[in-house]
Amino acid sequence: MAEVILHSLFTDFDISLFKSGKHYRLYEKFGSHPMTLNGVEGTYFAVWAPSAKMVSVIGDFNFWLEGDHKLFVRWDGSGIWEGFIPEVGKGNIYKYKIQSHINDVKTEKADPYARRSEHPPKTASEVWDDNYKWKDKKWMSKRATKNALDSPFSVYEVHLGSWKKQVEEGRFLSYTELADELVAYVKDMNFTHVEFMPIMEYPYDPSWGYQITGYFSPTSRFGYPDEFKLLVDKLHQADIGIIVDWVPSHFPEDAHGLGFFDGSHLYEHPDRRKGYHPDWKSLIFNYGRNEVKSFLISNALFWLDQYHVDGLRVDAVASMLFLDYSRNDGEWEPNMYGGRENLEAIDFLKEMNEAVYQNYPDVQTIAEESTAFPMISRPTFLGGIGFGMKWMMGWMHDTLQYFSKEPIYRKHHHNDLTFSMTYAFTENFMLPLSHDEVVYGKRSILGRMPGDEWQRFANLRLLYSYMFTHPGTKLLFQGAEIGQGEEWNFQTSIDWHLLEYDGHKGIQNLIRDLNKLYKKEPALFEKQFSSEGFEWIDYGDYENSTFPYIRKGHNQEDDLIIVLNMTPVPRENYRLGLPRKGKLKEVFNSDHKSYNGTGEFHNKALKVTDEPWHWKDYSVEIKLPPLGMVALKYS
Repeated sequence: MAEVILHSLFTDFDISLFKSGKHYRLYEKFGSHPMTLNGVEGTYFAVWAPSAKMVSVIGDFNFWLEGDHKLFVRWDGSGIWEGFIPEVGKGNIYKYKIQSHINDVKTEKADPYARRSEHPPKTASEVWDDNYKWKDKKWMSKRATKNALDSPFSVYEVHLGSWKKQVEEGRFLSYTELADELVAYVKDMNFTHVEFMPIMEYPYDPSWGYQITGYFSPTSRFGYPDEFKLLVDKLHQADIGIIVDWVPSHFPEDAHGLGFFDGSHLYEHPDRRKGYHPDWKSLIFNYGRNEVKSFLISNALFWLDQYHVDGLRVDAVASMLFLDYSRNDGEWEPNMYGGRENLEAIDFLKEMNEAVYQNYPDVQTIAEESTAFPMISRPTFLGGIGFGMKWMMGWMHDTLQYFSKEPIYRKHHHNDLTFSMTYAFTENFMLPLSHDEVVYGKRSILGRMPGDEWQRFANLRLLYSYMFTHPGTKLLFQGAEIGQGEEWNFQTSIDWHLLEYDGHKGIQNLIRDLNKLYKKEPALFEKQFSSEGFEWIDYGDYENSTFPYIRKGHNQEDDLIIVLNMTPVPRENYRLGLPRKGKLKEVFNSDHKSYNGTGEFHNKALKVTDEPWHWKDYSVEIKLPPLGMVALKYS
């Protein structure tokens, strides 16, 4: 059996950066790297285990025997163990056997930096490299425009394991199959971006990927790393951006994972009040430890660098910001100023965002953050946290609450919808109807709509029309675009057979056209994060439950007039106040027959008159369909 050869990829500068928490490319050094050393082919291994007194690589090449391939500890106090093992190469599986200085505890751990992991329930790491040849140069050269805050940004959220099944074989679609089927579908539906729920390796299917053990490894459930690159590449070639869910908030206690890594609290905070998450029964990173910060920021940049990802949606940011998140009195300790803010986590998030935008200014980071913590999506130099966007959870909650009410009661809850405009421009908001809203007894989005079958579908069309014309970017979870009737189940596919029915087919047609409208009309995206892009025509017509407003772009001729009728009563002579004279044309109507609407309340050529209305000098009479939205534009 070949001996381990002393070798290092680390320079003194690397070690200095690592210790100070400023090394953002650790994946180039740590982990397993196939290479040739002095004419001998093999693999270099490096792992951080400062509390270890022995680290050996065990694997299929040494019968998993401890001690055959002991790594060398560096002399510089970095806690890094490393070495070159001849004749080990791509495809070999391995773990680190670590004997700790602390009570001689022994652990067997997967490689935190592994590029590929065994298919669960197996837990070992796999030596891996690939030479994938990217073909997305055209996208990469222009994605700064595609990802800009003043561009249309409509996201289709996908759980790869349940989007579509290979029914005959009872299995997931592979990355390769998804590169054909999913890409074609997202393109056809006119979404600008797709967001994948976590694709990093995870052991437990019911976690949906949010309990990660392989931070640098695309899950092997769907194929190989180069096949995931193919999926990204095909999305880019189809002019579609890709966002991945990223989870720096917590990690599982699985024996092969990061927890208690070298017999000590290495990655997790040693104080359980800061290091254990009661909701998810998982461990919380020690954000104050420099080497852990380097690990996480390197991971964020890894997906942007190695996989050409266009954005990171950062999960559970609220749980990171507050020391008392989901904790009772006595279960948390205030910060040095006596407050509840987690200062170390806040500093980490700022540093992460700065590193991302400094290295990849043409991507976006998006915070899933549910509190009123200020300036989440404002630059760090202004005192913000530095994200590009933030999920608008308040809008989601209020909107679903409003639409779940029978129309006869909506006049008493008018402010559920108008309230969002009081804070809509305090952040760069994304409007989410995500996977979290269709699980755990909440019902599907369609399942929340009141009324008979026709009204339920009309309400759903109206909800989506409101969403796409409200300021902010958009996110819609898989299945919502066809009016999925049941809650999401990660074990089964979307109910694609529903498209045999007119109501569901109509919802799909509507979403396809709303995406098209959003991309086509500058008024819907040029000022989507600015109060200059929105004007109420009348926010107080609670008796009729109507909501007329104007969306504005840079040029006045691009203005869109939006009117929502939240009742099943059609209004054939609805007078609408307008700021100027001219002729109007209807550019969208959610009651169109192709959406399974009535098709009876369309507006043809409309002439604006001098009659004042809605505190404006001009007005026009229009037809408002029942439970419908119309969008008008000066022609």
